Amino acid sequence: MPSAYTTLISVPELQALMASARPRMVFDCSFDLMHPSSGGAQYLEAHIPGAVHADLDRDLSAPHGAPGAGGVIVAAEGDEPASGGRHPLPNRERLASWLSSIGFANDMQAVVYDRNGANYCGRLWWMLKWAGHDAVAVLDGGLQAWQSAGLPVASGEEPAHFQSNFRLGAPLRELVTADEVQARLGQPGQTIVDARATPRFRGEVEPLDPVAGHIPGALNRPFPQNLGPDGRFKSAEQLRAEFDALLQGRPAGSVVHQCGSGVSAVPNLLAMEVAGLGPTGLFAGSWSEWCSDASRPVERG
Repeated sequence: MPSAYTTLISVPELQALMASARPRMVFDCSFDLMHPSSGGAQYLEAHIPGAVHADLDRDLSAPHGAPGAGGVIVAAEGDEPASGGRHPLPNRERLASWLSSIGFANDMQAVVYDRNGANYCGRLWWMLKWAGHDAVAVLDGGLQAWQSAGLPVASGEEPAHFQSNFRLGAPLRELVTADEVQARLGQPGQTIVDARATPRFRGEVEPLDPVAGHIPGALNRPFPQNLGPDGRFKSAEQLRAEFDALLQGRPAGSVVHQCGSGVSAVPNLLAMEVAGLGPTGLFAGSWSEWCSDASRPVERG
């Protein structure tokens, strides 16, 4: 068994981990943007035995508070978010407090999954890296892969864990702000990769945010392109070839990922790491933060 799983973990590897004495915690991050309460309902209906539910709105995003000038989110002291956008990133201290409250400790291997093509569990994978915790991996294929292997699921609530004292470490991934993205627009040291569906990227439709379009100069790679027909990530070789074709000679280290609200950008970031091209940056506020400021440039087409 490797010292830590840090990108993907397969169903057989998770089975072996759960059968071992190694400290670990499994997180079910299932969610639905259009029906926010359904993730919790799905968890109660079926989840990997022992998994903790991590809700995108309640646990993995900061409280919105009241909108301030220029779309800046104003929150109570201590709750000030680390980004703007529809799903503002909680600050690292708030994240550590939540991890401690559910009993997650620094010596644990974290495994995150969802039933949504790794769309939502990637958020917690990235947040743990940002908190300085490297031992976190995405279950390749999600809950569907677990069930397809004929493995048991549990229903209802799980017993609560004793509180721990999770200690923050130096960030292992880069959080990029809207101002930093704007300051580097058009420079060779930055390549924006937008994970939204192509019609949204082009500005043909916009179901969620007030302005349609994309950040000038951004490249488009819809995040589902990282998965094969079986719902698992494509091979490292195939992912590398696809990102090389997208970047067309631009340095992989120049990439900053974004999407609508900083969530579905993470599968692209993870895929680049699987391909041996990462780590790369994340603009967590993404399009929803960018377009909330009328002074920021917008491109269509």
